[in-house]
Amino acid sequence: MTSLSPGLLLLFGAALLPLLPARPRDGVLLGLPLLTLAAVWAVPDGDALRVAFLGLELVPVRGTGVGRLFATVFALMAFTGALYALRQARLVEQVAAQVYAGGAIGVTFAGDLVTLFVFWELMALGSTLVIWSANTPQAYRASLRYLMVHLFGGVVLMAGIAGHFVETGSVAFTAMQPDSPARWLILVGFLINTGAPPLSSWVPDAYPEASPSGAVFLSAFTTKTAVFALLVGFPGATVLVWVGLWMIFYGIVYALLENDMRRILAYSIVNQVGFMVCGIGIGTAMALNGAAAHAFAHIIYKALLLMSAGAVLHMTGRRKCSELGGLYQSMPLTTLCGIVGALAISSFPFTSGFVSKSMIVQSTVDEHLATIWFLLIAASAGVFLHAGIKFPWFVFFQKDSGLRPPDPPWNMRAAMVLFAFLCIALGIFPQPLYALLPFPVEYEPYTATHLVAQFQLLLFSGLAFFTLLSLMRRTETISLDFDWFYRRFAKEPLLKFTLRGSNSRERFVAAARRRVDGVIARLFRTHGPHGMLADNWPTGSMVLWVAVLLALMLLVSYL
Repeated sequence: MTSLSPGLLLLFGAALLPLLPARPRDGVLLGLPLLTLAAVWAVPDGDALRVAFLGLELVPVRGTGVGRLFATVFALMAFTGALYALRQARLVEQVAAQVYAGGAIGVTFAGDLVTLFVFWELMALGSTLVIWSANTPQAYRASLRYLMVHLFGGVVLMAGIAGHFVETGSVAFTAMQPDSPARWLILVGFLINTGAPPLSSWVPDAYPEASPSGAVFLSAFTTKTAVFALLVGFPGATVLVWVGLWMIFYGIVYALLENDMRRILAYSIVNQVGFMVCGIGIGTAMALNGAAAHAFAHIIYKALLLMSAGAVLHMTGRRKCSELGGLYQSMPLTTLCGIVGALAISSFPFTSGFVSKSMIVQSTVDEHLATIWFLLIAASAGVFLHAGIKFPWFVFFQKDSGLRPPDPPWNMRAAMVLFAFLCIALGIFPQPLYALLPFPVEYEPYTATHLVAQFQLLLFSGLAFFTLLSLMRRTETISLDFDWFYRRFAKEPLLKFTLRGSNSRERFVAAARRRVDGVIARLFRTHGPHGMLADNWPTGSMVLWVAVLLALMLLVSYL
């Protein structure tokens, strides 16, 4: 069993779920992720399975420290997400989520690019079904756009893998540099799944249209699996520093403009993944440790934020900040968990975000990257503005909306409490997390200088927010993004092309039909009941022609 990918357990569970009654299904949903977690730690380091296939040397299962780190938090997310979705999500969503999680864990144990690609595409299919299972027209259209982007990314990735094999004769998944067209294609394929520019808009376009539980699953796997792929495949690629910075400020600006609470958090995913991508681009042991640790922490606190937002949506049916407010009065537990998630994403001391993101910032100090350090510090202030304050303030504390919904059902509360506990526990005791990181950790987050600097940053960010509160209030507006080009700009030419193509097809079919009708008419005139070949010929005439033909054949044979 240790030579099989742990992700296969979740894929097996996905196939089993539709066959089970409700209560046994709940047990499978909660039990299989825990069994998968045990399997993750049972896989030994190194190549656990090698397979020869079509002349390729495949390694479907390879145990590594960084792979085990990501697989651990993915299995934990699968368990907590299933608990949150228990009896709330449709069966198709539960099945799709298991496929999605199994694909993500399969990627973390892939030792070759072909295996990685197979699980990568399984994730695309599973996540598309998670969005689609919300069963609304908006979710259906968003799932098609999401699938279009990810199938394009898959094609780019596959082209890069094929080119890399032609160049090197190997499909091993090891560290590379973007020094050839094939490896650039692999890098671009990975970056599309991180939400990198110019296709960043697929995250806020698709994730908020999923169900409350579906958005929680979506926040955890696709972008962080891409971070894992970059961490293993392209550590130290300098271009990633600038790509990451773009993602960071893109997420901040659009989140500050947004009115939809779940779109705020979706833009925040792009922002936070940008920190990880930037750390991978720096490429030092400290930066790579920081990127891995921040991915681990981010899955937990981002899921917690989306759980609190999902609880509000589930209990009120509303998702716009301008329609919410005052919910702390009737949803105290949801409010508290949302605040814990907001503090963690803001890197507040004694939360998980503080002990992870600070390692990335520290790596810029160690490498004397003053400009990047300044930009990361400014971005940290922006994170506190849009996610640390804006989200909880407008959803739970602003002017009373008059809504008085209770806290959500017990399973949703239990999932939120579990992740809120982990956010604080990892912030106070980071050593277990540091022990899982790919390189030895020589870093102490709780120094006087660091604490004072972080408190100053957060306090002045909070002062700026409340000073400019009147400017922060959102109205019914639309923020244009790159998806405008394929949702609006390209729509009219495509419609015209479709109409003209349809008209041309109709004209071609009509002309072809006239030609066929003409041929049939001519054949009918000759072979029809009144045609020449349908007439009865006299017997004597037929005997004469047979004799003539026989004479001709005899003459030809003798000559």
